[in-house]
Amino acid sequence: MSSVTRFYYDPFAEFDRLFDDAFSARFLPSSAATDTSSDRQALVRPRMDLYENKDTNTVTAAFELPGLKSEDVSIEVHQNRLVVSGEFNTTESREESGYAVRERRQGKFSRTLQLPSGVKHEDVRAKMENGLLTVTFPKDSPEQKPRHITVS
Repeated sequence: MSSVTRFYYDPFAEFDRLFDDAFSARFLPSSAATDTSSDRQALVRPRMDLYENKDTNTVTAAFELPGLKSEDVSIEVHQNRLVVSGEFNTTESREESGYAVRERRQGKFSRTLQLPSGVKHEDVRAKMENGLLTVTFPKDSPEQKPRHITVS
């Protein structure tokens, strides 16, 4: 009998890891940058898409978080940074052709976005639907828009 294993390869995941390692070595204490504990291996990096809507002057960040509910995700705004974090801990079991299939996904994640200056936390909107977290915030605040000054 043969077994077929499905395997998804993301070529950009390795680039993300390399950049994260390079920048964490520069900005974190040396003990944190060289930590190779099992916590590091459990770090998950959910996919994120950014969209800009020029008509409504908003930016939308969409995070793929399959299997999570809104109570499993934390969104914070601190010093013009939007931090989306949470933890996966899902197990799926099923029977296929006489084989028991068990898939587990666990680990913590955190993504940080720089917000435009002047964005208040009340202006940030979030919605979770079918494992897709959508966070919308204004691109420019009214104070940031250029104003024309006439010369007399």
